[in-house]
Amino acid sequence: MSKGLIKFLVIVVSLACLYSISFTFVTRKVEKDAAAYANGDLAKEKAYLDSMASEVVYNLGIAKFTYREAKANELALGLDLKGGMNVTMEISLDELITNLANKPKDANFNKALATAIAKSKTTNTSLIDLFLNEYKATGAATPIASFFATTDNAAEIQAGSSEADVKRFLNKEADNAIQNSYKVLRTRIDKFGVASPNIQIQQGTNRILIELPGINDEERVRKLLQGSAKLEFYETFNNADVYQLMDNINRTLATTLKADKPAAVAATPVDTTAAANNAADTTKKEDNLLSKLGANKNAADSNATNAADLTAGNPLFSILQPNVGQGPSGQMELGPGAVVGYANLKDTAKVNAYLARPEIKSIIPGNMRLLWAVKPESLSQTKDILSLFAIRTSGNENGPAMTGDVITNARDEFDPQTNKPIVSMAMNAQGARDWQRVTAAAAQGRYSVAIVLDGVVYSAPGVEREIAGGNSTISGNFTIEDTKDLANVLKAGRLPTTAKIVEEAIVGPSLGQVAIDSGVNSAVIGIIVVMAFMIAYYNRAGIAANIAVIFNVFFLMGVLASLNAVLTLPGIAGIVLTMGTAVDANVLIYERMREEMALGKSMRKVVEDGYKHAMPSILDSQITTFLVGLILFFTGSGPIQGFATTLMIGIITSLFTAIFITRLIFEYMLSKEMKITVSFPWSNHTLKNANFAFIKKRKVAYLVSLVAIVISLGAIAVKGFSYGVDFQGGRTYTIKYDTPVAAETVRENLDNVFGTTTEVKTFGTDNQLRVTTSYHIEETSDAADQEVLSKLNEGLSKVQGKYEILSQQKVGPTIASDIRDRAIYASILSILVIAAYILVRFHKWQYSAGAAIATIHDAIILLGLFSILDGIVPFSLDIDQHFVAAILTVLGYSVNDTVVVFDRLREYLKKPDAHREDIGTTINKAINSTLSRTVITSLTVIFVLAVLFVFGGEVIRGFSFAILVGIVVATYSSIFLAAPAIYDLSGGKHLASSAKPEEKKQAKVVTP
Repeated sequence: MSKGLIKFLVIVVSLACLYSISFTFVTRKVEKDAAAYANGDLAKEKAYLDSMASEVVYNLGIAKFTYREAKANELALGLDLKGGMNVTMEISLDELITNLANKPKDANFNKALATAIAKSKTTNTSLIDLFLNEYKATGAATPIASFFATTDNAAEIQAGSSEADVKRFLNKEADNAIQNSYKVLRTRIDKFGVASPNIQIQQGTNRILIELPGINDEERVRKLLQGSAKLEFYETFNNADVYQLMDNINRTLATTLKADKPAAVAATPVDTTAAANNAADTTKKEDNLLSKLGANKNAADSNATNAADLTAGNPLFSILQPNVGQGPSGQMELGPGAVVGYANLKDTAKVNAYLARPEIKSIIPGNMRLLWAVKPESLSQTKDILSLFAIRTSGNENGPAMTGDVITNARDEFDPQTNKPIVSMAMNAQGARDWQRVTAAAAQGRYSVAIVLDGVVYSAPGVEREIAGGNSTISGNFTIEDTKDLANVLKAGRLPTTAKIVEEAIVGPSLGQVAIDSGVNSAVIGIIVVMAFMIAYYNRAGIAANIAVIFNVFFLMGVLASLNAVLTLPGIAGIVLTMGTAVDANVLIYERMREEMALGKSMRKVVEDGYKHAMPSILDSQITTFLVGLILFFTGSGPIQGFATTLMIGIITSLFTAIFITRLIFEYMLSKEMKITVSFPWSNHTLKNANFAFIKKRKVAYLVSLVAIVISLGAIAVKGFSYGVDFQGGRTYTIKYDTPVAAETVRENLDNVFGTTTEVKTFGTDNQLRVTTSYHIEETSDAADQEVLSKLNEGLSKVQGKYEILSQQKVGPTIASDIRDRAIYASILSILVIAAYILVRFHKWQYSAGAAIATIHDAIILLGLFSILDGIVPFSLDIDQHFVAAILTVLGYSVNDTVVVFDRLREYLKKPDAHREDIGTTINKAINSTLSRTVITSLTVIFVLAVLFVFGGEVIRGFSFAILVGIVVATYSSIFLAAPAIYDLSGGKHLASSAKPEEKKQAKVVTP
């Protein structure tokens, strides 16, 4: 690659990263201003940020961004850094199955379902598959399809349908239920007003992950998320029916808000019920009102006008633009339909506050509700506009005209005549009768029918004629996405299933700030340590590597921001770890440059050949680690995915900076005839002529490893592990007392209260504890949460001193089993993938087997150490998701080291005279020639991990300890086990494919 292209790439990537990171600085400034303005008042701070949502806060000249847009592009902080609430919702498929079968009383059906529910808690098999298998096992004569062949399901299932048809039907309905629940939860969260929420379906499961940073009202969140979706159909008022009322509200507000001043326009009492139901009686009054609006030439702009241009003294109309437009003759006319006004998203809270005032509520008719549209739209030049609808209630309870449980099916389709997106809807017999009545009245009165879910309007289509039979279509100015969403909403009534919280984590803001401080400190100290070592060992070349490290961190943060990644505490740990591994490629290059210098080559040739010959090892070692990160990303969740994301991106940016940035620096130095040095006198000969007899002494290493494995397996079998709450289920709390407390005393009190064994561990300082209880582990309801919390407080209060609950986490037994199984699969899959990659790259099974032996050895030793040291060391050594991330990282690093030796071995075996040398001697040379690189790279990683362990904070101390110890073990196995294993697995025979058959036979086997 030419120097010009490299420079161009560096400049482009740098500008792109700078652009991505800049949004974070902009949003932080706005939020800092909000905090200063609110002075500790959270409601005031939120109101400030809401008001800034649509304001331009970032102007690049060629592009402008509002605060909301900038917020969407920032590098967000995870809950463990910012505080907040993390919830996993599970859709109740058992409830769905029962409802789709009309709640049958059949004993075999209900027994099969109960057994399936019980088994689902200890297996990853879907509940639907378990249920169908269990029903078949009962030997019942009644076909399973007969239960689901109801009137509502007639289009999908008949009594004679096969079991495969039933399975397909249930899976489809389950997917519909999950998608609909996602839509409902998304809308509810948006209404809650959480900044930067994250909600995503966990693919392949019936779960939805929700992250709500900065939340401090957990009880309200639980109620909001777990409520059943409520789909309703309402008749509406026409805008013409309501305009007089809205004007009266506006004038009443003007009077009451400025009671100390003479009102510019007196509020005239009107018969609002008549105004709402008889538009003809108010025509003259409306003409007068419209003429007032028409006097302002700039006020009208199709269906939306700039509310700020309306005359003073209009508190409501200044933020809620009436639905008026300019007619053909230039006169102002009322807009059609049920929309009575438009407001900027940031002003909706103020409109709601006006409408909730006692003097305003008293003049709004009892049969009228004013509801907002589900999502904002852009009208004319104004963005983020919400429509306000006038809804007509009916009956004694002022309820809807119809409810959504009459819907039997809804599909997004295309109109065969216009080819535009539409929604088709079918109803049951009762629904068809009600729909005919409602549409007949709507067509006669020329009003709309609003589709309302959870109190917001999804659509309010007009009705042209009476609709009989219950089959109808809804058309409008829809996009394909709009019709998909509306079809899902209409299915809400047909899928009466609930979503319950099965996993929950709450992190207080104070703990989040501690995590941020710890993470930043460890990152800064880690950079300093790595830089100091590189300069001390590699002289001027170390300076080039340090410049690459700085660029690497910059690029890493920029890429994370561009991907809208969430930065978590394990993510910061990944950044710190990346700093240590970032120099790995440079070490490979520099060690190779030393070898080329020893051959007497010119410095330009040294640089060229150093990069050229180091490239295969660099790519192989980094790709294997990247594959482990990829597996971790797809099998982990939450913070672990954050760590995996950081690790993978860090590998890519490390390769880019190590290969291109340092090469540019060296090329510049060569062009200026500057001296390039890759060592000091003291470090020049370190391990340079190493000639240790690794093959000859391999059996000693085998014995040491065997003893360590036996001890580890014995400890695991006898003592076992301390499992984290995400592996065993239950609830865990982080407690902080104002004075030091004895963990044993707290445990005894809690055991007495809970009536079960409680796990209490010191968490960092002696006044901070981690409490885990299995009390009510099977219960995930709000009542159970409150009971556990009440008993916890009862037990904690018996210990002298004030305390604070910093964080809490709840994991149901089903999801704990799922997480544990996925962790096992991830570990096995990692070893298999690594072995497969090595087999493809090196074409000999002995290489794959050697790498597999080393990685399995490392995993067993690390597991054994966690079992042996648990309860001995003064920090948590729980086996949880963080440990899985650590052990997979160690496996990746172990192979990273091993592959470098393998690459050198392959290089030696490709030489023309390789067959003349004994394979044992060749392997020994490969290990010794890469020994310097192995030791130096391990030292840099150990340095940063030691910093992370000491300064990274208690939350990730066990995590950093696992990687720290694992790196030491992995370094040992890559030197003493992996390559020597190839010797024994090949029977001491030559592996070089280039050797001639007759020469292979003559090769002597000499053990060095």
